[in-house]
Amino acid sequence: MVSCIYGRGVRKIEIVIVTGASKGIGLSVLKQLQEKGKKVIGLARTMPAKARHFVTVDLAETEKLEGVLTAIIREHIVEATSFTLINNAGTVEPIGLIGTVNSAEVSNAISINLTAPMILCNTFIRELEAFSGAKKIMNISSGAGRKPYEGWGAYCTTKAGLDHFSRVIAVEQERATNPVEIVSIAPGIIDTGMQETIRHSSEASFPLLNRFVEYKEQGLLSSAEETARNLISFLEKADFKTTGPIADIRHY
Repeated sequence: MVSCIYGRGVRKIEIVIVTGASKGIGLSVLKQLQEKGKKVIGLARTMPAKARHFVTVDLAETEKLEGVLTAIIREHIVEATSFTLINNAGTVEPIGLIGTVNSAEVSNAISINLTAPMILCNTFIRELEAFSGAKKIMNISSGAGRKPYEGWGAYCTTKAGLDHFSRVIAVEQERATNPVEIVSIAPGIIDTGMQETIRHSSEASFPLLNRFVEYKEQGLLSSAEETARNLISFLEKADFKTTGPIADIRHY
């Protein structure tokens, strides 16, 4: 809900920054939060139709991210009652058994899935150290970060890294004067472009291919819209200190 507090002519509002906001979960989260009256700034390589408050940036170009987020925060610091960072952008590629995957694609996956959110979290915490309003980080993780899957070496590893990075931040923020709350949450299996990529892989590259094809055929995939509603509900209602930094949306 938008705060209706006015001071010195500045309208106070909740600020949310969402990466990977041009499609899938990210776009659904962006739209639903905007409908709730929050000011949502999307980050992605491409801008969706009729987008507002959007920054076009490739998350793999990690050297640009600190400057982008710093500018966003400084632009909105006066009007903000709270800041939330949702690290949603991710890639499942390369799909393949280790020993067969492309090295450049491995490097790209690490950049998008792990380096980018680490840089953004670091910048977020640094720039808002003196900000006394509510501050939250939601990292979109995966069950693949908590269980190994053949053919997903890069994806599993980067999501496990994101989980553990979130644990470190949670411990560090216990000592902060104005702490940032953080959670790394697995959103379940969702019917997005990532699932299409998985289904178009080969069984040689991904031995569990048939299982994921069946998820689609049997209607077992959650929609991006439903997942976004659940994530937003968790973001607004859950006590991160109680849930801990690692969560699974299917358990709430």
